[in-house]
This record gives sequence, structure tokens and C-alpha cells, in this order.
Amino acid sequence: MRPHEYDTDVAIIGYGPTGVAAANALGALGVTAVAFERETDIYRRARAVTVNDWTMRLFQSVGLDETVKADMDPTVALRWITYDGTELLHIPFPPGKLGHATSYAIYQPALEQSLRDGAARHGDKVRVRYGVEVTGVDQDAAGVTVNTRDLATGETATLRARYALACHGGEVRTRERLGISLVGSTVDVRWVVVDGKVKRWWPSRHILTFWSDKERPVVDIALGRDNHRWEFPLRPEETDADFATQESLWPLLESVGVSREDIDIHGHAFYSHHVRSADSWRLGERVFLLGDAAHLMPPWAGSGMQSGIRDAFNIAWKLAGVLEGTLPLSILDSYEAERRPNVDFYTEVSVQLGRVITQQLTEEEQAALAAQSDELPPLLWPPFYVAGWFTGPASPDSAVGKMIPQPRAATVNGLIGRLDDLLGDGFAVLGDGVDPTAVLSPDEKAAWDAVGARYLTVRQADQGTEGPDEIVDIDGTLLAWLREYDARVVVVRPDRFVAAADPSGLAVPA
Repeated sequence: MRPHEYDTDVAIIGYGPTGVAAANALGALGVTAVAFERETDIYRRARAVTVNDWTMRLFQSVGLDETVKADMDPTVALRWITYDGTELLHIPFPPGKLGHATSYAIYQPALEQSLRDGAARHGDKVRVRYGVEVTGVDQDAAGVTVNTRDLATGETATLRARYALACHGGEVRTRERLGISLVGSTVDVRWVVVDGKVKRWWPSRHILTFWSDKERPVVDIALGRDNHRWEFPLRPEETDADFATQESLWPLLESVGVSREDIDIHGHAFYSHHVRSADSWRLGERVFLLGDAAHLMPPWAGSGMQSGIRDAFNIAWKLAGVLEGTLPLSILDSYEAERRPNVDFYTEVSVQLGRVITQQLTEEEQAALAAQSDELPPLLWPPFYVAGWFTGPASPDSAVGKMIPQPRAATVNGLIGRLDDLLGDGFAVLGDGVDPTAVLSPDEKAAWDAVGARYLTVRQADQGTEGPDEIVDIDGTLLAWLREYDARVVVVRPDRFVAAADPSGLAVPA
């Protein structure tokens, strides 16, 4: 094969939640992909426990939100309590503004199966090679050569792609072969994670609970379907061997009020928490690191797996634009510029939640936390980016860099649905009661025309429509949001983040 011939557009190394998210995102955009996965089946132990409305909106963009919800339950609240029953903090989850519930309890194996089934819809555009490990990745100015070995037969092969996404998670051998090192620290505490099948309901089982204690803090969380999860730290004198059997786990469960009549234990495992990140999330020009291959965080914010999924969708629409020639090659630089600060934000939230759970807060910090009990905690803040492919600053008082709400909306002929489903999967220029093309300069419109943008006037539900290029905000949340930021016209990217707004300029980002 000559160097400039390709077997596929994108090679995906690893087919866990990040890799399969990338396959779905790329396939939906018409980008061909081949994924390589060492294992022949889904890892059957649940690890991640939640997804929120941002992640669900991503699943919606590939037509899988209703499918994955079938194995999920909305999370209604979060609380911190002590073993004597004292409630330190209780946070009801507010209604979601992104078109979905704020948070969902998941069962990860079921979620991954739904995502794999979703990727299979794309037929030969998205192919998966199970039982195959990647032994090397060589790149040049024109593309990437992926070297592989079939673990069953020993047969070796090569594949030529334009780009490669490293989604191999914590797989050490792949990391070493790619020359990736994760810099940071590992918390010097071992945790045992216990999963159970629910036999009967116990009080407040549906509330995500953190048992706060300096010696034995516990994560107590309902998973999707009829599963439940507890995470217990081992004390300094304890080892994995002390909890090798199910019988040895019952005293831990009984300490938080769970009995043999409540659940059947169906598995347990041991983990350590990491705070680590790669120096760069890009190797050369054509290989990108995603998910746990790029960053690791403690589990307290429920954002580890979700961050990998968001990485995948972020790079996918940018690669699609570059490959079809509508977006400049330089947009790929914005992947890490956008995603790293966001991952750092959730990592810090996770670390601070861990301090609350393990009762490491000072008296002053505890008082400050109690004083903020009526405020929306950072864990539930709407999605935002602080830098990246934007025109103008992504500042707190600007719509730029923030994800728009998703109300119920209607077309001019009365078709009612969620906003994203009516907008389509590309760029959209939205005007608050005004035709956005009348606000754009000729050069600005020509530039947005080049990326295939739609132009829509957004009307209030108590107004009529006047032309075909209009949409009605039935709930009023989008228009209220635009007015909060004094934005009359905004340009919305395929991922529903605002790329530009009239207060700071409507040019295509440089």
C-alpha cells in the first residue's frame, strides 16, 4: 500500500466507553473508523456510576438517548450523612435545562452494550476488530500506520488511517508502546467496591449518599436496573486479602444498614484513586489521547468516564470538518485547549468532594460549605469552556464558550420536538426575534456559509412565525438565556456550545 492510500479515516485504539463513543460520533458524521480492542467482550463489572444531562445530550446527537435511558434511573438528590444519621448536606438535583434529567444512575455494562449496538448501525463505515492489540503506531505527514497482532492467531497486520485516537484507558502496554506517561499522583488508600442485586427497598435507597467519616467514608449509590454500589476505603492495617470473600464484606455493608435480606452480592473489586494527566494530549500531528489514556481523576464527581465520552465527541466533529475540508486544520489544536481545563475543573471538584466525604475540611471550610447549601454546587454547573475555538473571550458574563439550553421547540409548520433534533447536526446561527443574516456582515455570512451553517430566527411561543427559517422556543428557556447574556445573535457549534455572539463579534474563530 502506498503511503497516501488509506484503509479508513480514523483508527480507534481501545473500545471501552471512550472508544465506542468516538465510533458513534464519527459514524454519525459520515467518518469511517476502525477500532481495535484486546478483549473479546465488554468488561462485566460496573465502574462508572452516573451520566448527566450534558453526556445524555451527546447521546441524543447520535440518536441513542432513549435507548440508553432504558437501563437508567434519574438521580433525585445528593446527600452527605454521618454514621449517627446526622445529615451534613442535602442537595436536590434541579430540573435539567439541556433537554434531559440533570443526572442518571447507570449500569455501565448495559450502557456500553447499547453504545456498541449503536455503532454497529453504521455498518462497514465503523468496523471493530476484537481480540486484536495495537503493537505500534507510526505517523508521517500524510497519515498514521497502525501495527496490530491478533491475540488468538498471532497474525500481524497493518492499517493505514488519516488520524488515530488513543482510547485504551489504563492499558499499560499500549501506553508504553505509544510513549505516553501520566504525570501526577496516586492516593495512598485502597478501596473495595461492592456491587449488589437489590432484593427489597430500604429507606432512601434512591438518593446518592456519601457516608462522611474520617476512617471509613462510604459511597452508597443506586445503579441502573436493580443494581447498587458501595465503595469502602481500606484502613492502613487492612489489605485486599482481608476482603477476599463475600462473607468478609458483610460487616462493611451492615455498618451502613444493609442486610442479607436487602441484597445479594454479585461482585467486588479493589481500586486506587489517581490524579494524573499526560503532558500533551496529542502525539505528533495525527494521534490524539482521549479518556483515561489522557487523564485520570478520583471517582467522587462521577466524571471520569463522562470526560472521556466528552473528549470523543469534541474531537469527532472537528475531525469531520477537517476531513471534509470545511474546517481548518488548526481547529484540531482546540481539542486540548478546550478539554484539558474542563477535565481539570472536574478533577478539582472530585478532589474537594473527597475531602468532604473523608471529613478533611477545616471548621472554616465546613462552615463555608454549609453557607452555600442553597447554591448550585460546581458539580451541577452548566457546561462551559474557558478557552478554545471561539470568537471573543469565554468569560463568565458572555454566552461564548457555554452550552445553550435545549427547550421544547417547534418548526414553522408546527412540528414540536427538542431543539437539537430540529436544528440538525451542524452549525446554526440563531437570532432572538431577528433574522441573523441581517446582523452578520457579508464577510461573516460568507464564512459561516462555508461551514454549512443554518440561519434561524427564534420566536417566542406567544408570537407567530413570518418565514420558513424560524423556530419557536416553546419553553422560553433559550430566549431567556440569550437575554441573560445580552446576546441578540449567537453562532452555535455542532456540540451546542456558542462559538460567537454579537456582543463580542460574529466572525468565524481564527
